[in-house]
Amino acid sequence: MYAIIDVGSNTVRLNIYKMEYGRLSLVLSRKESVGLASYVKNGQMMPSGILRVSSVLKEFKELLVDLAIWNVHVFATAALRNAKNSEAAVDEVEQRSGLEVKVISGETEAELDFIGVSHAVDVQDGLLVDIGGGSTELVPYKDGKILQAVSIPLGSLNVYNNFVSNILPTRAERKAIKQAVLDEIKRYPGLGKGKYPVICGVGGTARAANKMNIDLFQLDRGNSKIKVPNLKKMIKLLENDEGATVPVETLDVLLRVVPDRVRTLLPGMIVLQTVAKHFKSEAIEVTNAGVRDGYLYKFVLPHAEKPEELREGEADAPVEEDEL
Repeated sequence: MYAIIDVGSNTVRLNIYKMEYGRLSLVLSRKESVGLASYVKNGQMMPSGILRVSSVLKEFKELLVDLAIWNVHVFATAALRNAKNSEAAVDEVEQRSGLEVKVISGETEAELDFIGVSHAVDVQDGLLVDIGGGSTELVPYKDGKILQAVSIPLGSLNVYNNFVSNILPTRAERKAIKQAVLDEIKRYPGLGKGKYPVICGVGGTARAANKMNIDLFQLDRGNSKIKVPNLKKMIKLLENDEGATVPVETLDVLLRVVPDRVRTLLPGMIVLQTVAKHFKSEAIEVTNAGVRDGYLYKFVLPHAEKPEELREGEADAPVEEDEL
C-alpha cells in the first residue's frame, strides 16, 4: 500500500494505492479544501496557513496509522514553493505534522502530470493543461514524448485573489485574467507555435468544469469532454455584471454543482478557455489521472520492491479516482 499526499494551493489531497497481483489500483481518495495560496501575504506564507495545512496533514497521518499504511510520501506545489519563506514554512509543517514534505518545481509538476496521464490514457500528440490553485502546467507532447514542460504562476485561487473583487469576476476582470495568461504564454516562444485540436485537461479545475458542463448542458454523467464553445458559454453565463450583485440563480448553480469551488471555478475556467482559444483547441478531454499518479510512478515505485508479476512489464494504470 502506498499513500501519496499532494499539498496544493487550493486543496490537500490524499491518494492510497494498492499493488496486488501486478495490478495497481486506487483504493481511497480524500481531499480537504485549504486555500493555502490565500495565506500568502507579501510573498510570505503566514503562520495561520502553516497551522492549517499542518492540521490537515496530521489528520491524514492519523488515518494512515489507523490503516497501518507506512509507505507515505508528501509533496507540495506552487503555494509553498513560491513563498519567500518556503524553507522555514516547510520545516515547521514537517515538525507539526510529523511528515516529511518534498517541494517540487513547476517543471517537475508538469512532467509528473504527463507521466500520470500517460499511464491512464493513450497520449500521442497534444497538449496537457493542469490548472491548479497557484499555477498552471502546460505540456505539449508528440509521439508520446514531452516537448516542453512549462509552469506559469497563474492558478484558479491566486487569479481570484489578484484579479476578482467580488465573488465572481466581471467582464473587465475576465479580460484582465485573459491578458495575464497570454503574457505568460508569450514568455515561452516555443510554446506558442502549436495548434492542438484536443487538450488533455488535468486537475481539479478541469474536473469541476466538466461537472458544470454536464449539469448545464444535460449530458451523460460519464461524459469527459468539454466543447470549447460550451466552455465560453458557461463563462458568459456565470460571470458577474459590472457593478451588480451576484444573481442568486448563479450562486445556486455553483453551490449545487461545485460547492467547494464557488470562488475559484470561474477564474480557473477563464484560464482554461484562454489557453484553449490560444492553441485553437476544439475540446478538452478531462482525465482523473494526474500529478499524484505521476509522483507514484516516478519517485515511489522505481524504488519499491516489485513482486514477481511486475518484473517483466509495467504496472497497469490505477483505477479512476473517486473522491470520498
